[in-house]
Amino acid sequence: MQFDYKILVLDDDSLVTSSLKSLLTIEGFSDVVLFNSPFDALDFLEHNSRDVIISDFMMEEMNGIIFLTRAKNLYPNASTILLTGYADKENAIRAINEVGIYKYIEKPWDNDELIINIKNAYERSHLISSLEEKNAELSNYSSHLEDLVKQKTAGIIEMNEKLSAVINNCADGIVTFSADKKVIDANPAAEALFGLSEDLLKNKSVEELFIAKDTDWNKVFVPDTEKFIRDIEIVNVVNGNHIPVEISCAFIPPKSDKKMGSFVLVIRDVNLQKDMERLREDFIATLTHDLRTPSLAAIQTLEYFLNGTLGVLNEKQAYLLDTMKKSQQDMLGLINTLLEVYKYESGRLQLCKSLFDFDLLLNDCIAQIMPLAQAKHQSLEKEFINPDNCQIFADRNELRRVIINLLGNAVKFTQDGGDIFLKAQVDGSDLRVSVKDNGVGIFKSDIPKLFKRFSQGTQAKRSISTGLGLYLSKQIIDAHGGKIWLESDKDKGSEFFFLLLDSAVAEKKDKVWAT
Repeated sequence: MQFDYKILVLDDDSLVTSSLKSLLTIEGFSDVVLFNSPFDALDFLEHNSRDVIISDFMMEEMNGIIFLTRAKNLYPNASTILLTGYADKENAIRAINEVGIYKYIEKPWDNDELIINIKNAYERSHLISSLEEKNAELSNYSSHLEDLVKQKTAGIIEMNEKLSAVINNCADGIVTFSADKKVIDANPAAEALFGLSEDLLKNKSVEELFIAKDTDWNKVFVPDTEKFIRDIEIVNVVNGNHIPVEISCAFIPPKSDKKMGSFVLVIRDVNLQKDMERLREDFIATLTHDLRTPSLAAIQTLEYFLNGTLGVLNEKQAYLLDTMKKSQQDMLGLINTLLEVYKYESGRLQLCKSLFDFDLLLNDCIAQIMPLAQAKHQSLEKEFINPDNCQIFADRNELRRVIINLLGNAVKFTQDGGDIFLKAQVDGSDLRVSVKDNGVGIFKSDIPKLFKRFSQGTQAKRSISTGLGLYLSKQIIDAHGGKIWLESDKDKGSEFFFLLLDSAVAEKKDKVWAT
């Protein structure tokens, strides 16, 4: 029997290509081209299509994975087969997942198995290539009911075959769960992720397979909804590795009213993505840290000019240099904030807690912000009952950063002549602080955005800053085990709160609240 398959074979060993040529000729494959150089093979592919492309893995000029990747770029529908030795098996499996190679065959191969894989590869390519043609044929028969039913039936079969091919070759894990959260089936990528065959995965519960501390699976497996979940891990039972993944969950409706639906989970390995994110964050942190030195040097140099060390300045020169100094100081503040954010996110910043008088800290913050408020003719008042007895155990500098940020925002976004109130409350061993203004306010729909990194304003364009201040404030309060939140509405002012829980107050007091 003759086969009109278009096949290309590449191996830098001429004995191998000669052997394959004989085998394929005997089996009835007439259109076979063989190459010992990957570059000659690519030149051929530039002008000639192929259904099946077979390549050796280890070659001097170019390895098989690179060659097959380039070949797939030229003919995406072609099926690719990788010939590999036993020692290269792990790399071959990775190539299948990452590059989309159809199959790998170990050397020395079984001739019957090789022929079967070539035929299956051709069928796969043919199915993919003919899918659009079949869809067009279906539309041509739309005017004839009987023919349409027959053609649609054939199309469904072909689509199922196509879907099976896509699922089996998908790099992401795909697992179907029943309504009671038990595995029904899984694709090869899912088997590789868990290190378990489909048979061993079947009937395992979702709780057994995933490590998700804050995920309520009953809220994920909800009919007629789609869910996307991050911060989940799975454990590969073969090597014991913890693999971070992202999951998309979709509901599959039942075929009849008497049956319950099922759920399909698409599982993506994000380990490489997280490594790249860490590298990017480390690079930004290093670059930001290196910017501190020239910024500090510029501030010091400008200070020499302004204090007369380098000679007397006229009024205009002093004004310009002072403006430059303030700009450099603002830049240094931004650099320091970026570094603080990075340290909190990477877990590298340790709180330096000590026992201190909280009322003195509030007075210090007010003294720093008062000139800004006075420049806008604003009133800045503090209310704190029994301040002499409030000793707290916390990181004084970090809490000072939070209070200064909240007060500074209140001054910035309150009109001239407005009012700002700093309040404090001790309740047992808890401490609550709030900063209230009667400024422009914030839309309720924008409130959840404000504590996110790089959130630059709202519908009312309240902020034009980097959006790091409130984000860092939340990181600091979270690190203290506390909570921070906001109550506001458009044109009704804003009130920011933070709460330090439990042992923050060193000495318990009766419940007090500044009114």
